[in-house]
Amino acid sequence: MYSREFYNRLLAVALKNGGDYGDIFIEDTSDTVLLFDSGKVKSINTGLIAGAGIRVIMGGKSVYLYASNVDETKLLKLAETVSQAVKYDKTGNMGELNLISAPSSHKIEILPSTVDLKDKLDILYRADASARDHSSKIEEVMIRYWDNVQKVTVATSEGRLVKDTRIRTRLAVTAVAVEGDKKERGFFGPGKALGFELFDRFRPEDIAGEAARIALVSLEAGPAPQGKMPVVMDNGFGGVIFHEACGHALEATAVADNASVFCGKMGQQIASPVVTAIDDGTLPNEWGSQDFDDEAMETRKNVLIKDGVLQSYMVDKLGSMKMDHPVTGSGRKQSYKYAPTSRMTNTFIAPGDSSLEEMIASIDEGIYCKNMGGGSVNPPTTDFNFSVAEAYLIKNGRIDKPVKGACLIGKGSDILMNIEMVGKNLDYGTGMCGSSSGSIPANVGQPPIKVTGLVVGGQEA
Repeated sequence: MYSREFYNRLLAVALKNGGDYGDIFIEDTSDTVLLFDSGKVKSINTGLIAGAGIRVIMGGKSVYLYASNVDETKLLKLAETVSQAVKYDKTGNMGELNLISAPSSHKIEILPSTVDLKDKLDILYRADASARDHSSKIEEVMIRYWDNVQKVTVATSEGRLVKDTRIRTRLAVTAVAVEGDKKERGFFGPGKALGFELFDRFRPEDIAGEAARIALVSLEAGPAPQGKMPVVMDNGFGGVIFHEACGHALEATAVADNASVFCGKMGQQIASPVVTAIDDGTLPNEWGSQDFDDEAMETRKNVLIKDGVLQSYMVDKLGSMKMDHPVTGSGRKQSYKYAPTSRMTNTFIAPGDSSLEEMIASIDEGIYCKNMGGGSVNPPTTDFNFSVAEAYLIKNGRIDKPVKGACLIGKGSDILMNIEMVGKNLDYGTGMCGSSSGSIPANVGQPPIKVTGLVVGGQEA
């Protein structure tokens, strides 16, 4: 968007009163959001976001200012304002900017901007019809279509200049099943770092059908049991437990401020030996993937835990300076309005050697969680409470009747040690992750896992 000479000038202005490091983030984003409810289109929103942010880090602290719709004059004024907020007795070495490029592993076949609005709306109508055709008990269908194209340029005082384009598309369906005075919801919402070709992989009819199926199962379910018991969590979105209860505690955001149970445990056993956990922002076309992070670093495969032993944290630039730990390509943020911090990309438990059938067969009485819901976590302690969207009793080594109202209660640090079996078939689930740098796309994933002695909260019969 601007010349290398101009970025060098901006960085020099921002750092003129000192600083260990500085960076510039320029963003140009377009998106389309379609909402569908009660058999008709409720809203059509298209948006354009353009702006920039400039940051200086000094002595483990930072100053970050941003502005929208910037030109060269506004950017120079922004850099000057940043410099006035800095009074620091040293300045890091300024590297001459070099454009860093890499072949993208995220191939896009159909740019969302080339697709007519009527074709996007057709996706909604197809999904709505499919959910309602699934059963006469499906009385409400809510659908959200979203496509997003984010173009960023990042320049740093370390001499890195990168340009990255992130394209994502998602369709989320909520189906409501009603029978008498009972009403239950089912949700399914896959997304990928893809264009409109997403719907060649995930047909709208299949997405809606899965949401309807989950709602109908819940309609027939009885009350969940209560107590401490073995639990099998299925693949895909089951990984939200690791993401929330353990992943955030492995980010520098928590670790650098000594606000994590995993502080100072590098090289120590923090999980069962069957557990290997990874954060990988390079996976082709996955929801949380991108070629570069928001600090101009290449994303990478970060092995967090290997055979139960802590190998690495997820570390951004500021966290690196605080912790004396190398950056890991984990600096992410929602938009130019936020300073980056350490965030997950595609975070998952790696495949093991067991099968789902073996896990179920090993349990006399327990719970099989096929689909997880939302929950809450206390990151410093990893205490969590998660609802289960679709669950079944396990009796005498077999999956029995569906149950509803189940929730899983425990500590992430404990659940890691209590994973007894890990399955072979890894899958991912689509989510949005919120933290101090905003809401960002993040994949969660795992194969099926068996956890011993997990507290299940249910409901009275």
